Amino acid sequence: MRYLALGTMTLALISTAPAFAGASRIERIVTPAGIEIWLVRDKNLPMMSLEFAFLGGAAQDPADKSGVANLVAGLLDEGAGDLDAATYHERLEERAIGLTFGVNRDNLRGSIRTLSENRDQAFDLLRLALTAPRFDGQELERIRAAVLAQLRRRSTNPSDMAADSWFARAFPGHPYGRPPQGTLESVPTIAVDDLRSYVRRMLARSNLRIAAVGDVDAAEIATLVDRTFGSLPPRNDPAPVADAEPRGLGTTETIEAKVPQTVITFGGIGLKRADPDFISAFVLNHILGGGGFESRLFREVREKRGLAYSVYCYLAPFEHTGLFLGGVSTRNDRVAETLEIIVAEIKRIAAEGPTADELEKAKRFLIGSYPLRFDTSGKITANLLDIQIENLGIDYIDKRNALIEAVTSEDIRRAGRRFLAEVKLLVMLVGEPQAKKPMGGG
Repeated sequence: MRYLALGTMTLALISTAPAFAGASRIERIVTPAGIEIWLVRDKNLPMMSLEFAFLGGAAQDPADKSGVANLVAGLLDEGAGDLDAATYHERLEERAIGLTFGVNRDNLRGSIRTLSENRDQAFDLLRLALTAPRFDGQELERIRAAVLAQLRRRSTNPSDMAADSWFARAFPGHPYGRPPQGTLESVPTIAVDDLRSYVRRMLARSNLRIAAVGDVDAAEIATLVDRTFGSLPPRNDPAPVADAEPRGLGTTETIEAKVPQTVITFGGIGLKRADPDFISAFVLNHILGGGGFESRLFREVREKRGLAYSVYCYLAPFEHTGLFLGGVSTRNDRVAETLEIIVAEIKRIAAEGPTADELEKAKRFLIGSYPLRFDTSGKITANLLDIQIENLGIDYIDKRNALIEAVTSEDIRRAGRRFLAEVKLLVMLVGEPQAKKPMGGG
């Protein structure tokens, strides 16, 4: 019955989501407690979807105890107040309330989805999770065991090994160098006091961002939000996190593993989201390796030479750094050739820019596909929350496509010169490559 109810609710959210028309439908509400909400009203469906984030995330883990924020996210709905874990989940299931928590390096995020008739109970359960989590010993050990099992899987999965090793090598001694999930060494040392300390420091109103969609008006959502989040501390108490650039650029490192294909993760300096050239770099990246079958890397690496099934790159703007990242898997004896082609294409687009046809096709795709980011209530709340976190402004949705349309070949060449021209990348290989050649600058 639990899965039937949740599945029915999910289908309803997907099939009857509002047709989103841009910032004109977004209401900025500030509650009596001073909490800001971005709301999109939808009276066509008696449901509510709310997503929120506390800025800080896993970067706020103690240096010797990575994984604290991840365990907090895993335990917030495992009993709260006078409700043990079983009773808490029964209350959620009885009313088909969907409640999730997760963490990344920069944010601890949560979402709640509920029928309008159950919203009071849903928000009361959320309030308990945020303000009175139990962190019972039995539940802590159960979630800890699940995290450790996941970490053991990651330690033998070539793609995870490459990604985790890349960040560790790129950011030694920095919070970004530690995996958000923690490590097999750190997670067993995390105690209840560590979890409670994180909650006291980081779950506050000052670093809270909220987006909501549904059958609710401004006064109603303000009341619900203040009742749920209003008793949190007014200000968080974060540890300082320095801005950083990746280290080890121009080098290649290998983790030996007996696998039929070598997994390659590469990356270097990118641009932060607030950088004036970010949109130009975003279009550049789509043409280079973010556009699937149409990208240059896909065409050169897969279609022309059959070296890989998939190859990609993307911009990763974090709070304290901007990165350019990518990946590919190829036969062990074709690693050097694959890397040489990737480097050549990066150099070429940085120096020459795109063709007129490439630029036009990229713009049409990026503009035409943008509405698909808002075709469900969940996507709307997630995207509105991201826009808040990135400080893009409440009118960004209305401006975004014009920003894409305005990008010129010269804009792309300028952006490319800033972070791709030298092709100084850190490359992490997991497999049995027969050639270990530095990639760029080495």
